[in-house]
Amino acid sequence: MSHITVVPAYGRDYKSQKAVQADWDDNKDFLCSGVFQYGYLNKLDKEKYAPDDTILVRYDNQRKVYEVK
Repeated sequence: MSHITVVPAYGRDYKSQKAVQADWDDNKDFLCSGVFQYGYLNKLDKEKYAPDDTILVRYDNQRKVYEVK
């Protein structure tokens, strides 16, 4: 099991974990931000291609990190 770090796509940002989780649950896109990761990812993609990976979302101008459920 590994983790994938993502940031909100298309200029979105969040001030709370609740807002991050809501958009994740609504299947909105997030941009992979790791060295070996690239492209967009949403909840359905994660369930299909990386079901065992942990998703960490950087938010609040990338100062905070939240693990989506």
